[in-house]
Amino acid sequence: MAEKITVNSEGVLNVSDNPIIPFIEGDGIGVDIWPAAKLVLDAAAKKYGKTIEWKEVLAGEKAFNETGDWLPEQTIVDFREYLIGIKGPLTTPIGGGFRSLNVALRQILDLYVCLRPVRWFKGVPSPVKQPELVDMVIFRENTEDVYAGLELEAGTPDAEKLRAFLKDSYGWDIREMSGIGIKPISKFGSERLIRAAIKYALEHKRESVNLVHKGNIQKFTEGAFMKWGYELVRNEFADVAVGWADCDGKPGSKLLVKDSIADITLQQVLTRPSEFSVIATMNLNGDYLSDALAAQVGGIGIAPGANINYVTGHGIFEATHGTAPKYAGQDKVNPGSVLLSGVLMFEHLGWQGAADDIVCALEATISDKIVTYDFARLMDGATEVKCSEFASAIVDRL
Repeated sequence: MAEKITVNSEGVLNVSDNPIIPFIEGDGIGVDIWPAAKLVLDAAAKKYGKTIEWKEVLAGEKAFNETGDWLPEQTIVDFREYLIGIKGPLTTPIGGGFRSLNVALRQILDLYVCLRPVRWFKGVPSPVKQPELVDMVIFRENTEDVYAGLELEAGTPDAEKLRAFLKDSYGWDIREMSGIGIKPISKFGSERLIRAAIKYALEHKRESVNLVHKGNIQKFTEGAFMKWGYELVRNEFADVAVGWADCDGKPGSKLLVKDSIADITLQQVLTRPSEFSVIATMNLNGDYLSDALAAQVGGIGIAPGANINYVTGHGIFEATHGTAPKYAGQDKVNPGSVLLSGVLMFEHLGWQGAADDIVCALEATISDKIVTYDFARLMDGATEVKCSEFASAIVDRL
């Protein structure tokens, strides 16, 4: 009998061998990549005597066409109730509704961690010489920064009112016809994100956590993020972790917590990727870094992502790319992003064996040069297959 996933007071999930997991098929190519990913996920779970009861919930174009609402309340209710879910890419409504359905889900459910592991899979075409050196896990804060959506449009009465207030109160001379946005970075939001990154690094025996920021310029927002991070290490993790300045760069057996400026980081993850392991950063920096790193290991077509609240136990695992509507229904595109997000979900559920099997089978398929068009055009002697055929080839190698 299928059962709901539950969570205890410590944030630890209780998962049966037959859990109920909500899914959103996704817009555009969601109709192709979700069935392909589901085929592999079900086959891998079955090897370990596990069966998922998938519960479809609606968001995006499918939801709007069926209910008149881009994000129905029942979808939020179901994600709250069942704790863990997975989704394909969603359209952002134009001219109304949410500015981003993805951001809306993260904020409504307070999924404060955007988890983006980035590593190279053997056989995947890459534009860099040593993609195997890229093995990083990004913890991107999901609820604050400029993504909070606190903006006023240039020329509006509200923007002019705020512009005048800032001039009168702080002497800030903002030009006329300026759009104005607020960038909130809180101690609470920074600490819980960095705390999650440190715990992850300790649990997975990672060497370091790097706080990426632009605090040399944005001293009281991004600079505060860095400062609060180091204070957190001293106050909560002194027995197992140490900040760079407190150990002169020699952490001994402890986890090293260090920091770097965002623009330099974007250069160094390319030139010195082996020096980075776990990265903790704010929303906008995390967005840039995630996609830049994905390009080094094959592109966002195979980049997984998760949005998690480690306290309440809620998590939504998602494809990180767009809806690519021109390819919808052609059974053409790579299902790797949503499939590997499913791998992340399995790991989160404690199904490590099934997760590892999928990765091994995926690598074996790519090594055999059985790939979708995006990889086939970059590989000599590749056999180009459809999205569904790629999934079947992975299942054959499980």
